[in-house]
This record gives sequence, structure tokens and C-alpha cells, in this order.
Amino acid sequence: MAPAPLLLIDRIEAGYGSTRVLKGLSLEVAKGQAVAVLGANGAGKSTLMKTIAGLVRPSAGRIEFAGEDITETEANERPALGIALAPEGREIFSSLSIEENLRIGATALRRRFGGSEAKSRIAEGLERVYAMFPVLGERRHNRGSDLSGGQQQMLAIGRALVGQPKLLMFDEPCLGLAPKVGNEVYEVLHRLRAEGQSLIVVEESSRRALDFVDRACVIKLGEKAIEDDAEAMRGEEILLEAYFGIGDSNGGEEG
Repeated sequence: MAPAPLLLIDRIEAGYGSTRVLKGLSLEVAKGQAVAVLGANGAGKSTLMKTIAGLVRPSAGRIEFAGEDITETEANERPALGIALAPEGREIFSSLSIEENLRIGATALRRRFGGSEAKSRIAEGLERVYAMFPVLGERRHNRGSDLSGGQQQMLAIGRALVGQPKLLMFDEPCLGLAPKVGNEVYEVLHRLRAEGQSLIVVEESSRRALDFVDRACVIKLGEKAIEDDAEAMRGEEILLEAYFGIGDSNGGEEG
């Protein structure tokens, strides 16, 4: 019997006001698995990430995480369960220092562990992020606004990572970055995957994501159009580009 998935999304419907964006979408992520969520601009990819993170409340369907129903769990409680999102646009606190931004991400550890163990884990998490992104360690007392776009993306990833999540989600991690910097971001993602980190990566560009993940799901207008192993999806890339509009573009905003 196969083990229960780390994340189970069962026929979720969600949106904004009277606008329904997700229309009965289902998805599973196993422990240690990397999954790409692909789709054209406006397909509903970011809405799905926000729904998993608790920032958007579903109107129907169910979400389970680590065997627990979290459909009604508030957004501020989900990091303590082990869910972290590095959002589109990075959303760092520009007036705070790099280390202060990272410590905000470590708040989940205080809720999960408490006391001296949380303190030890926070120190461990900070050192891990500084080892992964040396420039952040070198400039840990600088404000977030002093960083380049690529460095701000590193900070957003580090802030999500420092809380030691069971599931780490990236919404368009290379949006607005130069190709070289985007490659550096994916080098980090490859390292996390090799360590067994469970990952969801949202991309509008399919090629780089399909070279990285185990499985991929294509969303079209809020519904799942295709889900398959990444290797099989790579073989159908022309089909994906032709029918779903997800080629090798590097920009765009998503609803």
C-alpha cells in the first residue's frame, strides 16, 4: 500500500469575491517529491499556491497536509505545520535588515518547538541560509532595499527555508531575473531537492521546470489539463506550447 501523500488537494474551488479561479482542481505531492505547476498567464497558478498557504480560503474541496485536514486552518498557523511559500514578487521587508527578514521566517520554529530547541534551530537555520547564500551572510546587517533583484530573491528563498518547512513552495522564482541569476536560483533548488526537500515550483516557462521536477501539472483556466511524470511531459513540450501557451518565456504576472 502506497504511503499517504504529504499534500493532498481534493477538488478545490477558490477565487476572489464572485470570481471563481480554481474549478475543482486536485493534486498530490509525495514526501521528498518535486512538482511543477505550469500554465499560461492567468491560469490560476498563484491562486493555487495562496490557497495551499491559507491566504485564499477555498469555497469547496479539501486540503490535507501530513494526514491532517487543514482546509479551514488559518494562514498564520500553516508555517508551524511545515508549509512555506516564497511568493511571486519576493515581498521582502525592505526597511528591515537581511537577518531581521530571515528571523521573520523563523517564527514558525518558535511555534513548532518552543524554548531552547527553537533557539538552537533558528541559529542552525540562519547558518544554513548564509552557507547557501554567502552574500546574505556578508551583508546580514544591510537593509533588504540595499539588495539587487537576484539577491532579494535569495532572501525570499532563505526566509522560507529558515523555518525548516516540510513543504517549500516557489511562485515564479525567476520572474524578472536575468538568465544567469535564474540559473543560480535553480542551482539552489537542485540542492534542496537532492537533500530530500518536498517542493512545488510554479512556472510559466516549462523547459527549466521540467528538467528539474519529478512530476508536473498543467493548469488551464483553473482546471487541471494534464498531469504526468516530468520525463513524459518533456517529450510533449511542443504539444504543451501549442495547446496551452506555456513556452520558454521568462515574464508575466499571474492571477
